[in-house]
Amino acid sequence: MIKLFGRKDNRENKKEESLFQRLRQGLSKTRSGLTGSLDRLILGKKEINDEVMEELEEILFSSDLGVATTQELIDLVQEGVARKELENPERLKEALKGNILSFLDVPDIEHSNPAPEEPMVIMVIGVNGVGKTTTIGKAAYYFKKEGKKVMLVAADTFRAAAVEQLTIWGERAGVEVIKQQEGADPSAVAFDGISAAVSRGVDVVLIDTAGRLHTKTNLMDELKKIHRVIAQKLPGAPHRVWLVLDATTGQNAIFQAEIFHDALSVSGIILTKLDGTAKGGIVVGVAHQIGLPIEYIGIGEKLDDFRLFDAEDFVNAIFD
Repeated sequence: MIKLFGRKDNRENKKEESLFQRLRQGLSKTRSGLTGSLDRLILGKKEINDEVMEELEEILFSSDLGVATTQELIDLVQEGVARKELENPERLKEALKGNILSFLDVPDIEHSNPAPEEPMVIMVIGVNGVGKTTTIGKAAYYFKKEGKKVMLVAADTFRAAAVEQLTIWGERAGVEVIKQQEGADPSAVAFDGISAAVSRGVDVVLIDTAGRLHTKTNLMDELKKIHRVIAQKLPGAPHRVWLVLDATTGQNAIFQAEIFHDALSVSGIILTKLDGTAKGGIVVGVAHQIGLPIEYIGIGEKLDDFRLFDAEDFVNAIFD
């Protein structure tokens, strides 16, 4: 990502403010569930005692931060109380905010980059119903707005209407879609897509894959085959493997992340449907427990409701 330095004009400032307000609005249910409950917990309290700690653990757990992440936060609070750094309950929110922000500071996964004149190939995976195809369409529009030549590859050839759905999103984003008939070999479609992208000077290739149940070993093997075929056609590719997770599924998203990461070495997470859930805390659980960076988030149904994940913005949108 290229960063431009210098003074921002009013239009840029207003745009950033608008994006933050949309994020804050999208996370309203999560904010109400987490910080609203924290406010009620500390109201009128003079000290952080065992009763407060017990209620705090319940609040964090119900916000779907995950069992391990919740326990770490509780341990950190208890350490602060023991060191007399958290004697005043009013400081509890600020301490949690700081710790959660540090949990989201996950190093980028090492990965290859395309050679000059070669496309960036992104393989997109995830179970059915998480919004994978929709996310690909939004990502295509996002990259196109950055001036990139984008291509979509419809390698989900088994789900009814999957190719048609991706084609519609390609038309909305104004990008080309490489596809074959329903039931075609997904690996062959991916191979043809890479060939077309190279010959046509494409900058970014987004490959849709079947959203099969992650518990089915043979279907995970199918995704591994697609990965191998892509690498054979273009050494070093896929340069990124994005796992799309549905934030509304809560802690089940952590389980999905573990399974897919073990199978395909995921490079980053895309969280969808954050605007429709009180379980936004799962962002923290996935990043911290699995050690995978959150790359982008979806906060609405519009074509441009897709944005880079900013940990500080996310935490501020929940706590402030």
